[in-house]
Amino acid sequence: MRSEPQRGAQSRPGRRKTRALLGAAAAVAVLGAGSGIYIATASADEVAPRLEAESYSAQSGAQTENTADAGGGKNVGWLANGDWMRYDNVTFNGADLSVRIAAQNRAGGSIELHLGSPTGQLLATFPVAHTGNWQSWKTVTATAATVPAGKQTLVAVMKSAQPYDFVNINWFTLGSGGRPPATATVAPPTPTPTRTQDTAAGWVNVDQAAWQRELAAFNQIQQIPVPAGTTRVAEFHTDCSVSGEAPDDPIVFPGLPGASHLHTFFGPPVDAKTKPADLFTRVTNCNAPGDNSAYWVPQLLKDGQPVKMKSFRVYYGSRLPDPSATVPFPPGLVMVQGDAKRQVATPKGASGQFWCAGSAETGRSSDGNWPVCAPGGNLIFQLTFQDCWDGKHIDSPDHKSHMGPAVNGKCQGQYPVAIPNLSFMVNYDSLGGNGLALSSGLASSMHGDFMNAWKPGNLGPLVKICLNAKAKCGTEPKFTGG
Repeated sequence: MRSEPQRGAQSRPGRRKTRALLGAAAAVAVLGAGSGIYIATASADEVAPRLEAESYSAQSGAQTENTADAGGGKNVGWLANGDWMRYDNVTFNGADLSVRIAAQNRAGGSIELHLGSPTGQLLATFPVAHTGNWQSWKTVTATAATVPAGKQTLVAVMKSAQPYDFVNINWFTLGSGGRPPATATVAPPTPTPTRTQDTAAGWVNVDQAAWQRELAAFNQIQQIPVPAGTTRVAEFHTDCSVSGEAPDDPIVFPGLPGASHLHTFFGPPVDAKTKPADLFTRVTNCNAPGDNSAYWVPQLLKDGQPVKMKSFRVYYGSRLPDPSATVPFPPGLVMVQGDAKRQVATPKGASGQFWCAGSAETGRSSDGNWPVCAPGGNLIFQLTFQDCWDGKHIDSPDHKSHMGPAVNGKCQGQYPVAIPNLSFMVNYDSLGGNGLALSSGLASSMHGDFMNAWKPGNLGPLVKICLNAKAKCGTEPKFTGG
């Protein structure tokens, strides 16, 4: 779960900076207007001067988010091997360096500080080890090989064997300046009784007993003849309305309110502590009987203001040539599709872009990333999930690795179980154009989350009667044409 363009520095609401309480002896200087880099001469009772992690001048692979660390503000996350952040006009006050990190991943790694460029002189290396979870914070220290004089360009480079996120960073200190703050730890959420978690790797095992019961009931469902005139497409759907908007993500940041970028939620009410079992007790606004699942996507903004939704439909289908082996979702399945850290241009014709529904595209935004739709249409995005499951886990460290693609038209090998394919159709009350952005960044960062809470008695017939027979249905297991 994390080649990007430059991102400007962001403010840190709620973080108290070192104050000049002792006159000239504690004078404060801000270097680089708007850089967010704070240099101070601190007294023995003050915290060390900090270089805020999100104050980079350029980056690759970085994304900011709210933090549960002491003092609040933001941290930089979604960092994987090879990612980097560059900081300009940095001044070192000594050889004693530190970094504030949080890491749920046990693979570990290091953060290297280089001068000038990602391959420049190595100044220091901070070891990264598992701290508890993504919001369990620890201060790690290192000693600089040299203390360069004057303003410098500093690049923090991530090193890890982990192929996805391995560390969050809140801030650095560049030279002695007093005592670091006490470590603030947020306890990880307790798994529900039906979710057995392999804490060494971050995988969540399926409840095999419950899964086998659902399969047994599914296998007892009788297929029915498909009448003439039925559209032979493996498909059914559910339509949902907005149930809320919040900077929460109970899959990526479980139990941590405000830790994510803004999301728009569909179906039942969802908060940061929501688990799949909770959804069955909540009222949903989805219209397919038995669908209490939760769906969410990053919020779309126009000049900084939320864009109104026009509609949200989820198609359930199969992309396999022969969908007859498709079975329902396992209990408690969660998954994420798309990449919130993907920050690349999406010009006309690029993959993974927004497009116009109901009218023609008449142009592009000034940056080329967003279509301009003719009157009568609207902006839309289609997000298609993987539909082959590993048969063992209902979640994985990146919330994707328990799912995979078909091979030669079949779910086999590492992902042998065919489950329904989800396709989000996200329609916005907008004609596109200038001023648009996702709460996660550029259009290319579009992504979606799914938390399964289908009632087995409703989902089973839809899969058996509609998908297995390669026949089109609506919100119920009834055939449709056209």
